[in-house]
Amino acid sequence: MGHFARVLALTLLVAWAGAANARSKADLDAGVQATLGQFYALDPGNRELVQRAAGALVMPDLTKAGVGIGAEFGEAALLVDGSVREYYTVTGAALGALLGVGQRAEVILFMTSAARDAFMRGQRWTLDADAGATFAARGFGAHFAGLAAQRPVLAYVVGERGLIGDLSIAGLRITPASE
Repeated sequence: MGHFARVLALTLLVAWAGAANARSKADLDAGVQATLGQFYALDPGNRELVQRAAGALVMPDLTKAGVGIGAEFGEAALLVDGSVREYYTVTGAALGALLGVGQRAEVILFMTSAARDAFMRGQRWTLDADAGATFAARGFGAHFAGLAAQRPVLAYVVGERGLIGDLSIAGLRITPASE
């Protein structure tokens, strides 16, 4: 089997495994709350940041795997005023120096109602370097208070698990779970 065929097979396997592991709404809700708990524990200012946000898209388990070419899968819930407004499916692809399998959680904060509404109106939303989002490593919530006023979208990686070497270009496609 050639290199391309192996990469294609691995990519398809990740996509299939992600779809097969789709959570029930109750399990996803529990994952969302656990992710927010981790986010709050990283920095006391994170709770206030979430409260100030017009919406929070929480992705408790994003799985990424590949060899050169990779795939990503996960689920998300959009919280508005502390309640789930909508559920989403998250898929992605990556190309570059990528090797292994890893998982992470992300919290994306819509700091303005215009940014949140634009996300909700869109049939599909792609998060990449051109989305106007500011990405932060863990534990930077309080330190981004001034940045929150400047950027309509803030994205935080909350936890990473697994073993993956990743210097790739990637984008996430976020679609309503009802599609």
